[in-house]
Amino acid sequence: MPDEHSNSGLQGVLLDNRERVLRFLVARGAGEDAEDLYHELWLRMGRRPAGPIAAPLSYIFTAANALMIDRYRSVSQARRRERDWVETTSDASSGVSDQPSVDRVIMGRQQARLVDEALAGLPPRAVAIFRRSRIDEIPQAQIAREFAISVSTVESDLRKAFRLLSEFKGRFDEE
Repeated sequence: MPDEHSNSGLQGVLLDNRERVLRFLVARGAGEDAEDLYHELWLRMGRRPAGPIAAPLSYIFTAANALMIDRYRSVSQARRRERDWVETTSDASSGVSDQPSVDRVIMGRQQARLVDEALAGLPPRAVAIFRRSRIDEIPQAQIAREFAISVSTVESDLRKAFRLLSEFKGRFDEE
């Protein structure tokens, strides 16, 4: 039997209490993301420095609670970013016609080319994640699974892209 004070010991306690931890996550609002959060918890337990823990199960539930708080903050930030993105990209002065004018089409193509050039300065993963999110409209949790990274890493890459595009938009508006 593994020592309960080692990393594998914490992971062993987590495995032994899998259903309890999943119920806890669901009760805290994880819903269908409970399995993903459980996996994230597993990874966190594996990265924890070795050392004695008096109550490993309590430690795990405390870590699960912290994970849920991180998730809540992450979701709140994503919603705020999405709302800000919509507000900055919406055009309140659009005309009656749903068809853009020729000038707007040309300007849009120029902007798209410049955006592509600007995005080329980002790491390839950040560009791919941005495109999956903004163009393909894939949820962040699904993108995280596709790239085998955490949702917070997806959000970090999106922040890089949004920051770059926000700076780009500011420069374009000045012209």
